[in-house]
Amino acid sequence: MKKQLLALGLLTAFSIPSIASAADYAIDTKGAHASINLKIKHLGYSWIQGRFNTFDGSFSYDPMNISASKVTVNVDTTSFDTNHAERDKHVRSEDFLDIKKYATATFTSTKVEPKGNGEMTISGDLTLHGQTKPIAIDAQFIGEGDDPWGGYRAGFSGTTRIELKDFGIQIMGESSYADLELHVEGVRQ
Repeated sequence: MKKQLLALGLLTAFSIPSIASAADYAIDTKGAHASINLKIKHLGYSWIQGRFNTFDGSFSYDPMNISASKVTVNVDTTSFDTNHAERDKHVRSEDFLDIKKYATATFTSTKVEPKGNGEMTISGDLTLHGQTKPIAIDAQFIGEGDDPWGGYRAGFSGTTRIELKDFGIQIMGESSYADLELHVEGVRQ
């Protein structure tokens, strides 16, 4: 009888899918499954939308211990794009991003707070235009699972607002802030 119970216990243990645990992911920018988008008021009259075309990063995610998650992102500010060459040239100039001096922006998380239902706040340090300031991103877990290429993926979206003057970036009219919309899909490493 003991042998049957032991055999049943082992069979059960090996037939139950393993519980998810912490994993490291590379943000999938090569497959264009991630984006950093922004919108900013133009003189208080309309919205201009743009994006950073070149960035990379990684994150660690454990659905059983979300507060242990970490995020690091590096953004090439020279890749700023609003689909308008003259405006992009001006925004990249010393008047705004000053990409000759500050070609990279970085975000490094310092804390992840789960809010329930897949929502979380990711706090961290954003370095932009040579200034480092704390920001908070309202994030949402989208999903995770196997992909068709033999990998495993996890995806999130997030939003935050940054005050441009906090980073020493000139403002015009009512354009004091930029709203960022982030979409991140990572491939488990």
